[in-house]
Amino acid sequence: MRRARPGAAPRGTSERALTSVEAGADFGAPKDDVVDGSTDTTEARVEERVVSKLWHITLTVSGAEAPLKEVRRGLEQLAHDHPFLLTSRYANDHAEIRYWEEARDLHDAAAVALRLWGEHRQTAKLPPWEIVGLEVIDRETYHQRIAEGYGPPPAAPVGVHPY
Repeated sequence: MRRARPGAAPRGTSERALTSVEAGADFGAPKDDVVDGSTDTTEARVEERVVSKLWHITLTVSGAEAPLKEVRRGLEQLAHDHPFLLTSRYANDHAEIRYWEEARDLHDAAAVALRLWGEHRQTAKLPPWEIVGLEVIDRETYHQRIAEGYGPPPAAPVGVHPY
């Protein structure tokens, strides 16, 4: 019998497999909330939960010059690995990545965005650049900016493009 933490890989392997399971609708509700078969209190608690929102992320990275072909290939691989990537613009010393993230609040969306480049640096063979800018706005603000004619232009065409 093997004893280990859930999600831990067997000894001697270098990677862990992480899994995520969504909680059921009655998660966190005390068992005594159900009286005579009624679930009114449980349903009320489910409605009180914070619902995820969509956040528009603009992540800007910069660093030492790298060959344009390698930068493009890395960004294309990042787009493949992270399917919500909308568009990327790049030069030999900086890039801008724009995408939508689903998160509970701005703090969660920003935390995920700040990890994106570092977590995919090895697998996508991205340049060793640093994050130099981050903008996180909610969906309503994004659409309001576009309607008023200022702010970032709509993310079209989708894909990886040079500046």
